[in-house]
Amino acid sequence: MALVVKDRVKESSTSAGTGDFTLAGTVPGFQTFSAVMAVGDATYYTIANDTADQWEVGLGTYSAANTLARVTVFSSSNADARVDFVGGPKTVFITAPAEQYVSRNQSVAYSIALGN
Repeated sequence: MALVVKDRVKESSTSAGTGDFTLAGTVPGFQTFSAVMAVGDATYYTIANDTADQWEVGLGTYSAANTLARVTVFSSSNADARVDFVGGPKTVFITAPAEQYVSRNQSVAYSIALGN
C-alpha cells in the first residue's frame, strides 16, 4: 500500500450517495486510476458533480472492481463533510489538496501543512 499522486488521472462515474465510487472509465486524454494504482493504494481525490453544485476533496483508497473508497474528507460543498451525491455524471480525479501542500516561506525554510 502506497500513497499515489500522479498527473492526469481522471475518470467518470455515476455513483451516488455517501459510499464508495465506482470509476466508469477514463476521460479522453487522461489515465485511469487502475493504470497508476494497485488495490489498497491511497490517493488524494476530487469528486465533482457535472450537473449539480456538489464537490468533495479527500483521501481515498483504490479497491477491487475499480472502486474508490472515500476515507477522509478535507473539504467539500457540504460544509467540509462527506457529500451525499445525487445521481448523474461525476468527474473523479487525483489532486493535490491544499491541506497537504508543501510551501516555501520567506525565510527559505520549508513547511508542511498536515491535514486531518
